[in-house]
Amino acid sequence: MNKRINFIGYFVIFVLFLMLGVLFFDFNVLSKEVDLSRKISTTTVDSVIGSIETKKTTPPKYVRGIYLTAYSANREDWIGRLAEKMKNGPINSVVIDIKDYTGYILYDSQLEQLKKLKTVKPIIKDIDKILKIFHDAGIYVIARQTVFQDPALARASSSTAIKTYNGNIWYDKSGLAWIDPQNRVVWDYNLAIAREAVDLGFDEINFDYMRYPSDGNIKVINYNLPEGKSKSSIMKDFFEFLSENLTKEVNISIDMFGLVLYNYTTGYDLGIGQRLVDAVDYFDFVCPMTYASHYPNGYIGLANPALYPEKVMNYDLNVSSSSVQNKRASIRPWLQAFNIGAVYDKARIDAETEATENASSTSGWLLWNARNYYEDHIFE
Repeated sequence: MNKRINFIGYFVIFVLFLMLGVLFFDFNVLSKEVDLSRKISTTTVDSVIGSIETKKTTPPKYVRGIYLTAYSANREDWIGRLAEKMKNGPINSVVIDIKDYTGYILYDSQLEQLKKLKTVKPIIKDIDKILKIFHDAGIYVIARQTVFQDPALARASSSTAIKTYNGNIWYDKSGLAWIDPQNRVVWDYNLAIAREAVDLGFDEINFDYMRYPSDGNIKVINYNLPEGKSKSSIMKDFFEFLSENLTKEVNISIDMFGLVLYNYTTGYDLGIGQRLVDAVDYFDFVCPMTYASHYPNGYIGLANPALYPEKVMNYDLNVSSSSVQNKRASIRPWLQAFNIGAVYDKARIDAETEATENASSTSGWLLWNARNYYEDHIFE
């Protein structure tokens, strides 16, 4: 009888052990794989160049860049012509998506954990060749990596996703899932991707969607913030983590809402955890998205701010100029190169670039056009 009781007891313990293993399998495998891949990436760089610190590129004195999707970057012949056009003109930099709003890694990543999670979608077939084309033309190449808007990782590992109060994955108004900014597995996952981009030869990592969600039914989000923590303090912790782990390897920048400049003196985080003051010590460049069409009518007395990009730039850069005094970061805004609110012809683009270059706090600008359509005057 005792033997039978002992057998049943051992069996129950065994079943409980299996259940716990299933419960934590997803988290443990993901975190261990990220740690491993980080070591692999670092070892690869060391073996090629001897020391990671020698990899860091000096950026142009004043960055003037354009944005390219992975689809555009995969058009090798077109990229060759573009690089030739940029060679002797004012545009000296290019920003290329390596991880976009889908969450997919857009080149043929060799990180094992990404392959197992099936978060790789190699739109860019030969990233090495594209980098070589630009570098041979003397172009500074920036990798754009979206972070917390990440449907691919949320789908592959639901434990990383932002949840509602009833425990379901939360989706924004576009039907996209986000991952939890305080999840340390998410931090390591994105660090591993950034380090692989360094290994590939990118000169800078530009982190986008470094925030909490701003649209959709955000009232049902369970932020589950630890006691004493706020959204902005969580983001600041992550900024510090990236800085500590990447500063010696590569230049790093962060995209933020344009209104962080206006709200610099108030400390308001826009409800999404973004404050300029939290970023200026941890990044080389802060890139506010100062698209005049995205400001509300009536902003600084302008009925339609999109008609006056130079006035928006002059005001925002002036009111925030003290934010980068004696700080690591300089301001390098994203500027509008698309027709919303007004036609952005040569006159308006020249107006916003000139206003930016006249500001003492800036070290460059980047032009955004989601279709990657840039008129010839930009390159002249």
